Amino acid sequence: MLKVNEIFYSIQGESTYSGERCVFVRLTGCNLRCTYCDTEYAFYDGDELSVTAIIEKVKSYNCNLVEITGGEPLLQNEVYILMEKLCDNNFTVLLETSGSVSIKDVDKRVINILDFKTPSSKMDNKNYFQNVELLKTSDEVKFVIGSKEDYDWSKSIIQKYDLDKKVKILFSSIFGKIEHNALVKWILEDNLNVKYQLQIHKYIWDPNKTGV
Repeated sequence: MLKVNEIFYSIQGESTYSGERCVFVRLTGCNLRCTYCDTEYAFYDGDELSVTAIIEKVKSYNCNLVEITGGEPLLQNEVYILMEKLCDNNFTVLLETSGSVSIKDVDKRVINILDFKTPSSKMDNKNYFQNVELLKTSDEVKFVIGSKEDYDWSKSIIQKYDLDKKVKILFSSIFGKIEHNALVKWILEDNLNVKYQLQIHKYIWDPNKTGV
């Protein structure tokens, strides 16, 4: 059984899959408390569902793209079985994970979206950088940036681990914290090999709306 906060059908708001139809399975619980967290409602609330029940619900939306998210989804052991079974059912499976938990047991067919925590999150000491060695070329690494300090830190991590030679790098602004044009200006000035992304669901719907 897995504790599930919500399952919903929407469009993917981030990553290289941005704009595509997607079914989201948001699991309950998180080991981090980021200052900019926009899903605090997923810390505790949820219903116990079997892997079979989750997959049947996902199938009902007739959509091939599925994202497992949280909270931190890797805190629940049965999530590995869920992802394996979804892959067996020919779904394209994305895993949004904080980067604080090892991805070594994640099915190799799953596309990891690793969200390393920047200094303004106040959780950067929780990053598990050993995950870098486990990344596949199909995986992505995301940095959520709210200041020049965050930007410089992210740039240093990319350079230290040669991340842009391994995977697609995503830069996001903390919503309402930093101007988009400021972050884009820094990227262009440094000729940084990253993809800048907007959280497009926050522009389509109210930024605080859940289940979208």
